[in-house]
Amino acid sequence: MCDSARPTTRKVRFVSEHFSTHMLRADWEQAQPAAGETEQQLIDTIIPELARADIVLLSDYAKGVLTARVIRNTIDAARKLGKRVIVDPKSLNLAIYRGATLLTPNRKEFAEATRSRADTPDAIAEAAEDAMRLADCEAMLVTQGEHGMTLVVRDGETVHVPALPVKVRDVSGAGDTVAAALALSLAANADWETALRVASAAAAVAVGKTGTATVTPAELRRKILPHASLVAEEKIVAAGGDLGAQLSEWRRQGLRVGFTNGCFDILHPGHVKVLTAARGACDRLIVGLNSDASVSRLKGQGRPVQDERARAEVLAALEAVDLVAIFEEDTPINLITAIKPSVLVKGGDYTRAQVVGHEIVEAHGGEVLLVDILPGFSTTSLVARARRGKA
Repeated sequence: MCDSARPTTRKVRFVSEHFSTHMLRADWEQAQPAAGETEQQLIDTIIPELARADIVLLSDYAKGVLTARVIRNTIDAARKLGKRVIVDPKSLNLAIYRGATLLTPNRKEFAEATRSRADTPDAIAEAAEDAMRLADCEAMLVTQGEHGMTLVVRDGETVHVPALPVKVRDVSGAGDTVAAALALSLAANADWETALRVASAAAAVAVGKTGTATVTPAELRRKILPHASLVAEEKIVAAGGDLGAQLSEWRRQGLRVGFTNGCFDILHPGHVKVLTAARGACDRLIVGLNSDASVSRLKGQGRPVQDERARAEVLAALEAVDLVAIFEEDTPINLITAIKPSVLVKGGDYTRAQVVGHEIVEAHGGEVLLVDILPGFSTTSLVARARRGKA
């Protein structure tokens, strides 16, 4: 729902002494609150539609359409129906939006509303605590243009994502794009961090276009997975190869690097689920791949079925994978030590204590993520069945 008023437009023509014509458009806006009758018509129209909605989005431009009464009635009715509400607020009185799920002010709006400097993620997180209590909301997202976005969740962790590198052409509508991407992601049951990263990518696409622009699924995918178009060999690092340059560039950009590993002898849906979940938890995913000699030591005679180059190329062809690093050792401990990933991912058939390298990652402030495995999928069982079929 957008709150905008039709501006009064004046067209003024200037004629120079050389008789060339120039046009100037000047708009005067009227931001008076809607009359009581109009206000009631809005409420009567909105409330019956809420049951059909997956999520409710209020974009308050403070032009008079979204009055305090319209906002209150909408949020209260949505909450009774169990619907989440996202608000892009313009009022400095955040209590107007009390009960919304998420507020998405920009840094200037947030700083003025909270009377804080809001110049660092830590400062934003501190100021957001009181603001969220005042607004009784679950989370607060503060957009900061080229400085990225900071998401503060009540009873949760604060997450900051840097702005993705892009040549900015026009920032018009960037806030609307963020709110829309968040709404779509949360309506699809994405978690807070995933929704935040989708919104950041969508904003990067939008500001790279001239004027208020839409974002297509293909554009969003390319922004989230910028290496998807690379040929496989550009993603593969041989055993003992240098990851330093690539890691340094990703660190310079403030990107969150994730890591997972395995033999991946015959890629199956269980592998794909883990890889997809791993990529969703980070900005760049490195997959450690056991070399042929390493697989033979771990799995026994007759393994691997495919050599390391074939396995690496299959992994590198996946959009979720940004880099494949082959290692000769039985475990990827040396790789993890060198990479120091922000998130270390393994299948849920492991416990946190069993995950190789967990202590290294946690010592640097990273996290270990265990992904539920898909039952019925195992490379060992697939190989056994295939060999029985040949017999």
